[in-house]
Amino acid sequence: MSLSEDLARAARLAIEHAEEGDAVSAVIATEPRAGVRVYLCALDAHDGYRSWIAVREDGSALTDRRELREAVSIAALCEVAGDAAGGGDVEALLASLVALREAEAPAGIEDAEEAARALRVVLADPPRVASAARLDEIGAAARRLERELDPLASSPFSVAMQSAQGAVAELQREIEAGYRLPLS
Repeated sequence: MSLSEDLARAARLAIEHAEEGDAVSAVIATEPRAGVRVYLCALDAHDGYRSWIAVREDGSALTDRRELREAVSIAALCEVAGDAAGGGDVEALLASLVALREAEAPAGIEDAEEAARALRVVLADPPRVASAARLDEIGAAARRLERELDPLASSPFSVAMQSAQGAVAELQREIEAGYRLPLS
């Protein structure tokens, strides 16, 4: 089954926890631990209120706060990593590198272009599963690009990831506050 089919299936499972008139507006596939798939599903009510439910592959809903936080954390970290990698706009960076190569042809520019292209592949269009492996893959590609651009500079990607805890905590608060089931 493809990831798109998995997401559609998770949306159908999530709607079982919805109220009449609610719609599933987003499904985020996560693997908080290897081999464990959890889908974070946003439910939007007709009045604009957003609530959440997380379902496992077997269709059961999460009610354990720790499990929910693990899924939310990896989803948020992968989102921050994707947004921070390559300065947030790999296409624009790649276009700038191409223009620089054509105008000035500095030494090593081809390697930087190749690293930017590799990062673009890693950040490929969604849907993707948020996992520790994905986070590592983004980090490795982002760091490779940073080293090609300036081997002596500190890592803006690392700085962004270190400051991501606020985003993680905010998403956790939002999801827990609007969670459809009691959490233990």
